[in-house]
Amino acid sequence: MIPKSHPRYESLMLRQKIAEGVEKGIVHITGLIAHGRGEAFDYLIGEKSQHFATEAAKAAASYIKIAKHPVISVNGNVAALVADEIVKLAETTKAKIEVNLFHRSEERIKKIIRLLEEKGGKNILGLEGDARIPGLEHDRAICSYEGIYSADVVLVPLEDGDRCEALKKMGKIVLTVDLNPLSRTARNADVTIVDNVTRAIPHIRGFYTEIEKPEEVIKRWDNRKNLQDALDFICERLRKIYKEGC
Repeated sequence: MIPKSHPRYESLMLRQKIAEGVEKGIVHITGLIAHGRGEAFDYLIGEKSQHFATEAAKAAASYIKIAKHPVISVNGNVAALVADEIVKLAETTKAKIEVNLFHRSEERIKKIIRLLEEKGGKNILGLEGDARIPGLEHDRAICSYEGIYSADVVLVPLEDGDRCEALKKMGKIVLTVDLNPLSRTARNADVTIVDNVTRAIPHIRGFYTEIEKPEEVIKRWDNRKNLQDALDFICERLRKIYKEGC
């Protein structure tokens, strides 16, 4: 067993949470692949929140602050990793929580809702399936009319590119957490937090309670520049690692 002081301890614990999520029927089996991809990018940014991540979290908090109907979208991986933090964020921001799945099944939605309720979540949406996101095919278009469909700002951690694009076409502000700064989700969202979701969600909550002039933060925000900062950081870090190893 790796000691808690080991730099890889946190990554191993998160991996274990995802594996347990699969066993409990909360995480779809493909979620293992998604998590592994994210873990690789987390290593590239040093497995901690960098300046571009905290700036993005501040921008995300600002958009939620001025939102009239903010909604937090939760999938299996998010539930397995940060169910408690999602509930805390919803309580702090008065945002609604909706379980919205790529691989949708009523059984898995019920399990995720139950997990969120165990953490203190209330009035969790997702089972209704009484609306559809235009432009998407199959079950991943299904959503709650009271939730995502009617939202003006949607926080969609670990989202897929197609759904992010579809939400943007609906005129919504899309906030996302994506460790891959090159993904379609990252490039299409209004705010992309290039960070691990376990660090990003608490950061958003913290900034939400601190920000006094969200409009000014939003006015200065440039998602494309922030993504470039993330890419520049990764490239510089790789060069440094290579030089140190030679």
